Amino acid sequence: MNLLKEFLLDDKCSYLDAREQTMHYKVIENCSAHACQELIERGFRRFGKMYFRPICEGCDECKSIKIDVANYTFSKSAKRVMKKGKDLRVYIQKPTLSHEHLKIFDKYHLAMHEKKGWDYNHTSPEHYYSSFVNGHEDFGYEVLYFYEERLIAVDLIDILEDGISSIYFYYDPDFAKYSLGKLSLYNQIKYAQNANKKWIYLGYYVKDCPSLSYKAEYKPYLTLDGRPSESEAFKWF
Repeated sequence: MNLLKEFLLDDKCSYLDAREQTMHYKVIENCSAHACQELIERGFRRFGKMYFRPICEGCDECKSIKIDVANYTFSKSAKRVMKKGKDLRVYIQKPTLSHEHLKIFDKYHLAMHEKKGWDYNHTSPEHYYSSFVNGHEDFGYEVLYFYEERLIAVDLIDILEDGISSIYFYYDPDFAKYSLGKLSLYNQIKYAQNANKKWIYLGYYVKDCPSLSYKAEYKPYLTLDGRPSESEAFKWF
């Protein structure tokens, strides 16, 4: 692992209105799956070669959360979503970039802008590559969902030693009837159970942020205690 750069950045909070945030960033070249997991267990997320986590003074609203895979059971509604998803074809491969990726990514974010008020900026190939293709090393993958021959969703994940870290998911809003966000997470859980992985790392749960509060629905789960340094032991409760 080669740490290229490390810094803190203050900005407007990404999750809660009228708040400021302090983000801790690490830019890492040739990160191993083990080193990635050590960072994820301490509250970091990965976009490309960038690892980051909030370390806001006086605020702990961003809770790192992970699903307890071994004790997770699928509800009747989950089984209905998975049954409906049998119409789709699913492939897993190393992350790639295509015109279709960019088209769906922009279409999804424009729909979220109109529906939920998300900030919207057109995504360039360079930005997408930097965030979702670069830095995947030997543990980063994309799960592609197809309806017939049409790409309709992309789930970006890291497959680590004891679990799956969810990086980002987006889909074509024209296919919302398939509940693709739920379907992708159910498929992650099924894969983890079959591969004897313990956890699905879901990033951050923020109770008062509608785009992140849904994560508490996937029980049982644990949350990280604080933001331990790499020399400190981590504790999940």
